[in-house]
Amino acid sequence: MSDILTPGTTLRSRYRIADLVGQGGMGAVYKAEDLRLEGRLCALKEVIPNLNASKAYQEQSQMAFQREATILARLDHPNLPKVSDFFTYHGRDYLVMDFVPGQDLREVIEQARYKNSLLPESEVLSWAEQLINALSYLHHQDPPVLHRDIKPSNIKLTPNGVIKLVDFGLVKLLQPDDSKTVTVLQGRATIQYAPLEQIGGDSEHTDARADIYALAATLYHLLTNESPPDAKTRYIRGKNQPPLNIRELNTTVSERTELAIFHGLGLHPEERPHNIDVFKRELFTKSAKRESDEFQLVAANNWRIVFWHNRLLLALIGFFLFLAIILTFS
Repeated sequence: MSDILTPGTTLRSRYRIADLVGQGGMGAVYKAEDLRLEGRLCALKEVIPNLNASKAYQEQSQMAFQREATILARLDHPNLPKVSDFFTYHGRDYLVMDFVPGQDLREVIEQARYKNSLLPESEVLSWAEQLINALSYLHHQDPPVLHRDIKPSNIKLTPNGVIKLVDFGLVKLLQPDDSKTVTVLQGRATIQYAPLEQIGGDSEHTDARADIYALAATLYHLLTNESPPDAKTRYIRGKNQPPLNIRELNTTVSERTELAIFHGLGLHPEERPHNIDVFKRELFTKSAKRESDEFQLVAANNWRIVFWHNRLLLALIGFFLFLAIILTFS
């Protein structure tokens, strides 16, 4: 079997490969025709097993894939593609879901940059609301489901304007004891959108606040045409890191939107909204009152922004004050 399935290849006498959509180190995604349901197109996500692992480990991984794919197949939300089937073919696992037409938001950003324009805040917020609704649905499952790879290229804008969070490549199920998570499909998040606790690897605990960070980073990118500095760089630079500056890059963005995104980009999970519903209130409700500790974190960030933007003026004022004191006592 070749590494890539060629167009015309038929799996399980049902799914005929039409085209390769994308490829990575852990597998590929194909556009395919469903021969049983005429006219239906689907996306096949292929997961390549780790051939260097022991046979026992590979068997456990395949059992986990089947168990957790069953849970994904139960999900039903307008902003998520429907998972309809899963199977193993020539030693590789496949997840079958709806094929979503349209552009991904990475392409939308690139088009805006090419035109030297910025996406309207109202449009970005309409997409954000749909994404938040999808995440709220996932996070309220029992057990909760985490996506863990939210980024512009994993978000499709369909021709009728509906947003779809398309890639389940890093979905995780939170265990009832909330002490660990179990990977559904192996992979890694993209560093520009990943929180610190996720960059640390699969041994690190992640919860719903990791998805909030990734969504906030995505909204930052959509509003500014620039991806935010990654969490690891921000952590290493510490106080030497320039403040995040959405409204400097896009002056049409409201202060409420900027503050909500800054809160979502908190380096430590405790510095972010406690859940996706809180983040939604901060992003959309003008009169929403944050809990005191959350508000103080956002306010502190806002003061740093003001200081950074006016640092030259403050330095000049300080110089003249110092000069005035010298002249007074000389």
